[in-house]
Amino acid sequence: MDLFDIQREKNLKREAPLAERLKPKKLEDFIGQEHIVGHGKLLWRAIKADRITSLILYGPPGTGKTSLAKVIANTTKSNFVQLNAVTSGVKDLKEVVADAQNVMGMYNKKTILFVDEIHRFNKAQQDALLPYVENGTLTLIGATTENPYFEVNNALISRSMLFKLEPLDEKSIEKIILRAIHDNESGLGLFEIEISPEALEFLSGVANGDARRALNALELAVLTTEKSDEGKTHIDIDTIKECLQKRHIQYDKSSDYHYDIVSAFIKSMRGSDPDAALHYLARMIKGGEDPVFIARRIVIAAAEDVGLADPNALVIANSAAQAVQFIGMPEGRIILAQAAVYVAAAPKSNASYLGINKALRDVGERNIGPVPVHLRDQSYGGAKKMGHGLGYMYPHNYPNHYVAQQYLPDELVDTTYYEATENGYEKRMKERLTWLKGKNQGHE
Repeated sequence: MDLFDIQREKNLKREAPLAERLKPKKLEDFIGQEHIVGHGKLLWRAIKADRITSLILYGPPGTGKTSLAKVIANTTKSNFVQLNAVTSGVKDLKEVVADAQNVMGMYNKKTILFVDEIHRFNKAQQDALLPYVENGTLTLIGATTENPYFEVNNALISRSMLFKLEPLDEKSIEKIILRAIHDNESGLGLFEIEISPEALEFLSGVANGDARRALNALELAVLTTEKSDEGKTHIDIDTIKECLQKRHIQYDKSSDYHYDIVSAFIKSMRGSDPDAALHYLARMIKGGEDPVFIARRIVIAAAEDVGLADPNALVIANSAAQAVQFIGMPEGRIILAQAAVYVAAAPKSNASYLGINKALRDVGERNIGPVPVHLRDQSYGGAKKMGHGLGYMYPHNYPNHYVAQQYLPDELVDTTYYEATENGYEKRMKERLTWLKGKNQGHE
């Protein structure tokens, strides 16, 4: 590195965004994620002892994945190399491996390779890493915003420890903001900032767990605000709102969070919580989810979770699905909300769902026997000669349009698939079926 390189590196550090400059240099400076790097936790102990094994850090943007890697880089005595999967290829990997082998041979020193956005590596690139992770030439640290079980080769996952980073809570975001305000060396301390409590609370909340977003907004607010006559930089809530026009919604239709939110939406309807159902519906709508996809989930919930406890739920859900396609958005949100609330508030029964699953299992695994002769089709020539339909009793010819006769095959004659609950309309159905059978046996 010549003098120009050294000066260029200094300039880059000085001009780097606040979020980059403020990355912690040691573990004690790292804020948040106590569940994995809290004092005494596994990763905390591994970093402190410089005993890092291959690991994958995954979680939303701005939660500290790269910061943790920087802490490890500053802590370890191993050779530390960083690649970004967006700009690096197999050629770069081969160069890293060659250097790692030289370092191991000459200095008996391990190499830790940090691959940012590892999900951007294709299968061939990930496969190229595998043998060197296996033989210990490289200790891999991968960072990804995607669920590694979807985006990273199983072979790499099986040789790595996985740590999930959660969105930072508001108190952690607040600590990071205050550190940035008071840090004279890497932060904004020289601006002598005074931020109002309302602005601090708003920024901590609107960041939605993303420290980078909070710091970017703070930096823009400070750089675009003139100092007062006393030399102070006053930041109020209006200034922050101007610099952060729109709340960040953590939702990506192709990501892990997509499936988490959809799952929470379905479980909220199943759990009879219309408020939660509307909340997750709003997150999906705000995230740009296909309204037809949402409508399908409501229809499924109406059949699976409400069932015959309220047969009208499926009618409403299906009508909503058709109406959304006809009306479109944004008005479609009203239709989706109405259907989701109805399904959430309706009495619940999964008896039909359990019944068909049990029947399918029997059809696939048991000797189910032939259709009883008296139920077989008589419509084609020769059917009657074979006895098809003989002995069948037509229910409409009997009182209450019901007559007891065998419908299941002999092999399943004592099997029950549909076990009605006591919920909603299904209770009435259960009572009617019991009454019919009692009437047929001469019981009132």
